[in-house]
Amino acid sequence: MAVPTRRTSKTRKALRRTHFKLAPATLVECSHCGAMIQPHHVCPECGYYRGKKVIDVKAKSAE
Repeated sequence: MAVPTRRTSKTRKALRRTHFKLAPATLVECSHCGAMIQPHHVCPECGYYRGKKVIDVKAKSAE
């Protein structure tokens, strides 16, 4: 079984992991209502996708 001869230093380990990070979610503005949504998804606020009504969204109740 292969075993490293020398211990991996903290610096070398950190340099290897520099690209291992989270990216922020991409958001675009809905063309119908202006809400911020993920691209290529139906808008949960108005129910439109690419200018067409896809789902029926109930009106929010005033509480």
